[in-house]
Amino acid sequence: MVDQVDHPGPGGPPRTGWTILALLQSQYIFNYKYTRHPRIFVAMTPAEINKKWKALQERIATDFDSEQPDVKVMLFLIGVQELGQGPRKFSKRQKEELMHIANCKLFSMMGFYELEGLDQDGWPHWKLVQVIPNYTVLEQEMLLKSLIIDYFEEANI
Repeated sequence: MVDQVDHPGPGGPPRTGWTILALLQSQYIFNYKYTRHPRIFVAMTPAEINKKWKALQERIATDFDSEQPDVKVMLFLIGVQELGQGPRKFSKRQKEELMHIANCKLFSMMGFYELEGLDQDGWPHWKLVQVIPNYTVLEQEMLLKSLIIDYFEEANI
């Protein structure tokens, strides 16, 4: 079941007054989708998110001939994609920065970050434009999974 909720602005609360916690308690979580109206949220149940997450994990594992990736691996892959410099060896610090780039990219889909530009080495820099609410661990996990799913769906990767 998919419900759409009008959203008043980047990162702001839904007009209905529901919070992420209330949505989780009601078995729904906001999942941002790019649509013709850029501020429409699509709700998916945690079961739907977990089903799509499992399918994405299996596809990535098959594509890379590896074990099923966790959230950190998915963030790393998104960071490499967003960096746009292709696969190569990265230092531990660079890997952490790639995961930060991925987080910024994902949360930019909800209006929390904006891309400022690239530095002299071609690495993207993001600006926090709205404080991210304090989410519980479960809310964080479900939100990240749903944003990662959206990222891969939108990129047709």
